[in-house]
Amino acid sequence: MTAVDDVTVVVIAKECLPGKVKTRLAPAITAEGAARVAAASLDDTLRTVQALPVTRRVLFFDGDVVPDAAAGFDVLHQPGGGLDERLGFLFDTMTGPTLLVGMDTPQFSADDVAPVLEAPERDAWFGPAEDGGFWSLYLRDPDGTYLRGVPMSQDDTGAVQRARLVDAGLDIGTLPTLLDVDLIDDAHRVAQLAPDSAFAAALAASPSVLTTGGSR
Repeated sequence: MTAVDDVTVVVIAKECLPGKVKTRLAPAITAEGAARVAAASLDDTLRTVQALPVTRRVLFFDGDVVPDAAAGFDVLHQPGGGLDERLGFLFDTMTGPTLLVGMDTPQFSADDVAPVLEAPERDAWFGPAEDGGFWSLYLRDPDGTYLRGVPMSQDDTGAVQRARLVDAGLDIGTLPTLLDVDLIDDAHRVAQLAPDSAFAAALAASPSVLTTGGSR
């Protein structure tokens, strides 16, 4: 059985710059507000990972300015290419049991990934997202071929990714289904799920485009 200490947790994220992140929150909030909301979501995620009982944490980062909340994380910069290629690179680079989580589920808690840490000897754990994608993926023996070629950001992404693992004969466990923050309605739902989060505070503090006169 694999010891929990052998599990590496990876957060995949991009630098939270206005106009580059959470663009689908517009026109409900400004680009600057969306960037602050995204940064808060990432900070919440990093803090949750920071508290997990593992010895190695990695930020798989697209950007230049690493957030302060990533203190103690190893930083691995993302290469070019599509998301499937970048994830393939990540899982080829990792050398031991690896748990990947995204930055768009700030409501994610230690309980949501507890099954992985309780049974890391399983071949894989899959965390589906409500929109048909996935928010988390664990591979005991990381291999990028499981991810390359999977169509990303589609409503069947999760189904295709899980089918890849099934077809490979892996023993797969399922994590709770979580809601990714993509649209403003998603953001408000997640803020209700995690009312004490930095994400909820940033969303509440973000003025709408309509109230600032930025839209007609």
